[in-house]
Amino acid sequence: MSIYRGHSPNPHSTALLVIDAQQSFEHAPYWTPVDTPLFYDRLQSLIDGAQARQIPVVQIFHVEESGHFSLESGFIKPLAALSIQPQAVFHKPRHSALIGSGLPVWLIEHGIQRLIVSGIRTEQCCETTTRHASDSGYQVDYVSEATLTFAMTDRCGRRWSAEDIKARTELVLEGRFARILNVQQALCAVDEARAA
Repeated sequence: MSIYRGHSPNPHSTALLVIDAQQSFEHAPYWTPVDTPLFYDRLQSLIDGAQARQIPVVQIFHVEESGHFSLESGFIKPLAALSIQPQAVFHKPRHSALIGSGLPVWLIEHGIQRLIVSGIRTEQCCETTTRHASDSGYQVDYVSEATLTFAMTDRCGRRWSAEDIKARTELVLEGRFARILNVQQALCAVDEARAA
């Protein structure tokens, strides 16, 4: 499902994906606000920087048939701490934002060649979308500091902190599927590409 807000081609071929930064997560049993202040700050800076540069901001919501990720829940909306005016909104039923959402068609129609990835969760929908996009031929900048995740315990009983998970995601994506950049680096990369 998609909601289009403007159809002008993007002359600079970059789009910012804000993946699953939705109120559904606030109702998940693993939700914790511990890391949210920095996440909100970094993601808002990325959104503001993209909008100032007229980079299309694409908001993606994860939607399931039931529970707090269902449309009926009323939680399929942006986190209240964020201010975002997306050019397009998509609903995805899978981990990758490129499956079942209509996003690939929108990207082609708008001549997008590079994606900046941000959102929730670091190692799940953000990482999966990054891998899928890279294998589909897109250049990807993964802004880890503008992603959020939560501690997990593996099958052997080891507790992985959110920082551990972010470090692991950066390790497996870097140089294979994406460039790992911070907010400033990602925005500077756009400026440099335009100046080239």
